[in-house]
This record gives sequence, C-alpha cells and structure tokens, in this order.
Amino acid sequence: MKRISIIMSVFALMLGYVNQINAQGEAAVPFLLLAPDSRHAGLGEAGTGLADNSSAIFWNPAGIAFQTGSEVGITHANWLPQFNLDLSYDYVTYRQYIEDIDGSVTASLTYMNYGEFQRTSSSGPEVISTFNSFDIGATVGYATKLTDDIGLGVNFRFIYSNLSDQPTENEVGSGVASTVSFDAGAMWRPEDFLDGNFSLGLNISNIGPKISYIDQAQADPLPTNARIGFAYRVFQDDYNSFTVLGDMSKLLVNKKSGVISGDTTTTTFAVSNDFMKSIEFSGGAEYWYGRPEDFMFAVRAGYFYEDPDFGARNFMTFGAGIKYDLYGFDFSYISTVGSNSENHPLDGTLRFSLVIGWDTVPQTKPGLPRGI
Repeated sequence: MKRISIIMSVFALMLGYVNQINAQGEAAVPFLLLAPDSRHAGLGEAGTGLADNSSAIFWNPAGIAFQTGSEVGITHANWLPQFNLDLSYDYVTYRQYIEDIDGSVTASLTYMNYGEFQRTSSSGPEVISTFNSFDIGATVGYATKLTDDIGLGVNFRFIYSNLSDQPTENEVGSGVASTVSFDAGAMWRPEDFLDGNFSLGLNISNIGPKISYIDQAQADPLPTNARIGFAYRVFQDDYNSFTVLGDMSKLLVNKKSGVISGDTTTTTFAVSNDFMKSIEFSGGAEYWYGRPEDFMFAVRAGYFYEDPDFGARNFMTFGAGIKYDLYGFDFSYISTVGSNSENHPLDGTLRFSLVIGWDTVPQTKPGLPRGI
C-alpha cells in the first residue's frame, strides 16, 4: 500500500506540473517526439493503448506493468532522407521485470545526430572550424500494476542538447544546454470488457523546466505532449491475430502557424485557438500469423494526420516484422500524402528495429496480443 501511495503521489505531482507550463513559443528538443521504434512507426505512429514491448517507455510507460521477463530493443533510422544531410536517429531500450518490487524497471537512450557543421565568420565565407551537433535523451523508469486491470508507469529523463561546441565571435551562450523531464502514464486493460481484448492508455510526456541555450530569459519550453489511445484485438486463434489501434495527441505548448508578410521587415504570426485543429490523429492495424513458440510474421499499416495550420504532416505508414525464438526484427516505411509529397522530407523514411526478449510469458488475456 505504501508503494502504491508513493506512485500515486508522484503521478499527481507530474500532472499538476502540466498546469503550470508557460506554453509560449515553439518547443525545443523536438527529437523527443519522434516515434522511436519500427513497429509503432508502421502503425501510423500510434501506440499509447498498445505499448506491449520495451518501447512502451516512450508510448506509455504503464504498458510495461503488464509485461514480464526481459527485453532489449535497438532502432536505427536515416532521418529526413530527402535532405541528404546524413542525419540519423538511434534508440536503445531495456526493460526488466523484478518480482521483489512487483514491477519492472526500464531504461532507454535516444541519440539524434544532426551531422557536421561549418563555423564561419561574419566577415566572409571562410571556414573557421567544424563541429558536430547532436541531442541525447537518457531515460529510466518504473512501472507496476495497481490492480489486475490498471497499470501505472513513470519516467525520469536527462536531456543534453549540443547544437554548437562554442560561441561564435560576440554571441552569448555556448549553444549547449541540458535539463530534465518526467513522464507519467496509465493503462486500463479490463479483463471483463470485450473478452479482455481492449485496452486504453494515457501518457503525458516531457514534463519539465524550459531549456536555455543563451540565457533563461530566452529559454524554450520542452515538447510536453499528452496522448490518449486504444487498442482492440479484433480476433485471435491459434495462428492468426488482428489488432486495430488509434491515438490522439496534443502538444501542450503553442504551435504557431504564420507567413512572412509582403513587407520583408516584419513577420506576422497567427496562433489558432481551435482546439481540435491542434490535435494529431494516428491509427493503424497489425496482423500476425504464426504461434509465439514458433516462427511469426506480421504486416502493418497506418495513417497519421496533422492539420495544415499546425504542421501539415500527413502520411501513410507500412511495416512488417518477424519473430523467431528470442529474436524479433521490424521495419517501417513512410509515404507522405499531398501535393508536395514527392519532395516532403519525411517521404521514404525507413526505420529498422531489433528486439530480443527472454523469460517472457505471452499475453493471452490482456487487451492485446503479445506480438513479439
């Protein structure tokens, strides 16, 4: 009971902090919002209600509470391939169920590499030096069940952002910043509703103080994000399983839309107050063939929609996966939609993930199939 009280207190403090966020301007360190694993990336970047492998530390840490055994996941992606800028994204995650604490501990490391940049002087194009720019997020977490149907999870994260290695000429600040953030998630997987084939999740991520590269007066908020999602296993037999899922997410900082006016000396921004326009919608479907103790094969598809006034990301996703013994391999592909889809920087993005799990017990009754 004491353990549950502590978790509930931490959860309440995190949720209360969201109400104090000064949501001004664009969020910094947006790499924290990128879908980190190939499986969920192939499902339209939805996963808050699914969250049934180690990547749940991102989608909904409470999903870890329903998992047993141990698992390691590794993801790599060449980011924004249309730009040909040698950008890359890497993600490693680990979870471990510990019976003595009646829960699981988790950890993840996110590395976003922006490549090499050249520093020039204000007097001309002469190159003074070169430097590498990158972001790192290191996360640890804990998840446990409050009841057979309800799980909670919390994360603590350290963020290090290296946009420049030193100030240039008379610039103030070093271009390097660090801060911390928290996540809080809840999962409901009722055993007596829809024959135990439904789950509902809520996750609020990246709750924390602003990050400053120059001085505190010019600090930017973290990309605090609220997600709610569901997963429903439509059917399952000895060899087949089919699941659908959907998410809604909202960035809890202002997302600005604007255009440069005809007068080149001024810039006009219009901030929409339309709540529904600021919500991102994503969903997908996953089909598995095979048995958990043997070879399994999966195909996935999904769709992601963002209003044109709030980013205009609009793409279809596809993916596939295989699982044999301890090992699983997944990949996903993004195909953008719209008049400028062929030149969209996300078009053609591929992610590859390797998952290794051991001492796990297949989930046959909770709201979704174990899958991998």
